[in-house]
Amino acid sequence: MPDLTTQVTAAEISRLAGVTRATVSNWRRRHPDFPSPVGGTDTSPTYALESVREWLSGRGQLPEATPEAELRIALRGALDGRALALRLLSLVPPLVNLPPKGLAQLAGLSDETFGAELAAALPDPDGALSTVPGPAIRVLLRCLDARGAETALRVIAEHLTDAVATGTEPTPAGLADLLVALPERVDRVLDPACGGGALLAAAARAGASCVLGQEIAADQAELARVRAEISTPHAEVCPGDSLRVDAFPDERVDAVVCVPPFGTRDWGHDELAYDPRWVHGLPPRSESELAWVQHCLAHLRADGTAVVVMPPGAAERSSGRRIRAELVRSGALRAVIALPQGAAPPLHVSLQLWLLAPPPSADPRPVLFVDASTEPGRGREIDWKSVSERVLTAWRAFREDPDGVEPEHGRTRTRPVVDLLDGTVDLTPQRHVRAATVLDPGRHEARTSELRERLRDAGHALVGLSDEQLWRTAGSEPAAWRTATVADLLRGGALTLHRATLARGVAPPAPDQPPTVLTHHDVRAGAPPSGSLRDVPVEELVPIEPGDVLLPEALHHAGPVVAHVARDGEAGSVLGPHLFLLRPDSERLDSDFLAGFLSAEQNIHGAAAGTSIQRIDVKRLRVPLIPMERQKLYGQAFRRVRATHSAASLAANTARELADQWALGLTSGALLPPGGRP
Repeated sequence: MPDLTTQVTAAEISRLAGVTRATVSNWRRRHPDFPSPVGGTDTSPTYALESVREWLSGRGQLPEATPEAELRIALRGALDGRALALRLLSLVPPLVNLPPKGLAQLAGLSDETFGAELAAALPDPDGALSTVPGPAIRVLLRCLDARGAETALRVIAEHLTDAVATGTEPTPAGLADLLVALPERVDRVLDPACGGGALLAAAARAGASCVLGQEIAADQAELARVRAEISTPHAEVCPGDSLRVDAFPDERVDAVVCVPPFGTRDWGHDELAYDPRWVHGLPPRSESELAWVQHCLAHLRADGTAVVVMPPGAAERSSGRRIRAELVRSGALRAVIALPQGAAPPLHVSLQLWLLAPPPSADPRPVLFVDASTEPGRGREIDWKSVSERVLTAWRAFREDPDGVEPEHGRTRTRPVVDLLDGTVDLTPQRHVRAATVLDPGRHEARTSELRERLRDAGHALVGLSDEQLWRTAGSEPAAWRTATVADLLRGGALTLHRATLARGVAPPAPDQPPTVLTHHDVRAGAPPSGSLRDVPVEELVPIEPGDVLLPEALHHAGPVVAHVARDGEAGSVLGPHLFLLRPDSERLDSDFLAGFLSAEQNIHGAAAGTSIQRIDVKRLRVPLIPMERQKLYGQAFRRVRATHSAASLAANTARELADQWALGLTSGALLPPGGRP
């Protein structure tokens, strides 16, 4: 089999060795034995990867590379990375069917026997195997063996058609899982704009026995075909334009899930003018999304469900008003759900989920509106667990009893069909969940009474924590101590320091039961671990132990930096990025004492550097050197300080909620002012 030389640039050598580009340039100038260029240009030469690896290894400059990094380098260094990616992609299905030991054994064979053994293990009737370089197959085998098929596919996908240019960026895992969780049945699932197959793989994870897909971008269709083929025993993915040439015209499935391309004017408006799929009206040329909605409806069984990701404009643009009215009037539209910004590209808008079903034979049911766009997140990270819980809870309650869903102001509400068929037919969830609500005065009074009791309890707790008898003055002069820096304590073994970094490119595989991740947003909010390795992939898992002290690495405009002491309930979670983890020697340092002094404002600002973003140099922070007995006393006091902060926050939140309920009751007529009359 021919062995095309894998070539790398100076930039890729720097990444391989973990050094700067300048260092690679120095090596080229100062070391006569540095490998000579084998290709490229005078200004951007390329080098044989194996020669570079041998040279780096001989100098001790070659760090241990992960299998996915090896695969990425092989693809980047190929003369035609896309062509090699497609060839490797075709090998994934037969390779994953080999026994697990077979992958490692094949990768470790000598050059003399590798080709023959590989040919014996894999059928190759078309001779395609002979066109793939042996080293590239070896790194693919190692990646499949160590990281699994999904990781290998993600690396290969990086070298296929540009996803940004073609509008086929992968659907985020959290969104994909939510989409396939909404239909009641997912035995047979169709995605008519499947991209690289993320939704098909999610459907397979959710229990689908058959997945069908179609994708207009040929490279993405091939990726989706392979991903679906290794995910479920019955899968079919076809290339092509679903609207113009439907690959499954007679197929009816349990669920259709779809993230269609947005804003496409050339979707076939003229040639499809009399298409039978347009039951609810011919979509305007500028409303391609409404064509996708009706295409998805056309493929549902009588009890099926379609979930379509839609841009917010589709819910209110005047050009689509007539079709929206028909969808509502017929009962085909069941729910509209607003998602947080950043749920999927385009990241700057709050996308929506439209849930649809074949129109019922009886009178149409009300439409459910859910606003999950305000669900608390963690910076740019979406808390998909929280979003999914809100959405699924509302949808399942609606599915069981459409007329019995309790409205939740600002979050969830159902609207009868007649209320929606006005002059605009605006289906924007935020408009409907914040509309005037008819309150039950008795229930509202019970709610406000409960809040008053909670506020009273929180106030008593807050007063008790501030008892002046618990605090003693230092006298006429403040107490003073000798101090040491964290760097000194690290050198002396009183502390150990850990950090976690985000995985680059493809994350390492998660364990069978992946732990939760404690993020810097959790630490700032004083919340329990809320991240997942899927959303916050880290290079190395650092388990959190009780007594660990966690500190954000940067100052934040929202409030002071407060070090957090891990408790028993957080043991088993792992450290997220942008955090310092300081593990004290329990014989020499008390965790609460350490956290209290590390959080001191003058201490934090004295160790911070930067302008727009101020980062903390944790090794410059100072800690008093006092006996353990006194440390424990300080630790108890700092725990009381934190309890006071928590009690104050609880009281403030309860007071705000009570005030909001009073205002809502007064404006809706459920409450009367003192001494007032209706």
